[in-house]
Amino acid sequence: MKKPDPESAPLIGLLFQEGTKYHRDAFPVSQLDYLTYSGPFKEYPDAKVVRPLNPQPPDAPGNLWVLLAQRRSRRAYTGEKIAFRTLESLLWATQGVTARPGGYLLRTAPSAGALYPVESYVLAHAVDDIDPGLYHLNVRRWQLEQIRAGDLAVEFARAALDQGMVARAAATVVWTADIGRCARKYGQRAYRYIYLDAAHIAAHLYLAAEALNLGCCGIAALYDEEVNDLVGIDGVNETVVYMATVGPTRD
Repeated sequence: MKKPDPESAPLIGLLFQEGTKYHRDAFPVSQLDYLTYSGPFKEYPDAKVVRPLNPQPPDAPGNLWVLLAQRRSRRAYTGEKIAFRTLESLLWATQGVTARPGGYLLRTAPSAGALYPVESYVLAHAVDDIDPGLYHLNVRRWQLEQIRAGDLAVEFARAALDQGMVARAAATVVWTADIGRCARKYGQRAYRYIYLDAAHIAAHLYLAAEALNLGCCGIAALYDEEVNDLVGIDGVNETVVYMATVGPTRD
């Protein structure tokens, strides 16, 4: 499929908002035939598996009301490492499985229709017990799959509008959306829901990082196609929607 030229669609934000509105006499739920439905879960069967993650809620301190009051976007990372157990806790807070009714894997963060189109990739830069590289969070098996080896922090920093904090953070979570997973039910409206889903997940990461005395900063300013290329996705069926850095900070 040829991607549309953004210059050919003036006021694209307004067109998006208007074109995905619900009306009593017209619901924008048509199927998007250019998308591929790849199933409810994404897996890399040939990838190197880092050990399985702990599926249980972390035993971490933190009063919710205090965490809400203290939450800030923190960017002054020290470059220090975090423990693998800490990374496990952060990932559980964002997409940990909390119930399994009727084949669904309900998670810590809500999702429209329980479809969970948002995929999580972890750019490990300074994490104990795992090599630097890019990992995919396999939610169904609750494990990390290495899809790229090597320290890619500088490359991702460049792709995030040259924001150096990506290169200094212990880890960066990259969230992508499998559009077809949501669009097969919601059509054009899916494009709204995936951003809401990503925001729910990111909010959980912020609070979990605060509970663990770590900094966290969401990143929406990025060169989409550069990040898509680094992750190895096509930008149409699956595309980056958000990122966030985590790690020890000076503030």
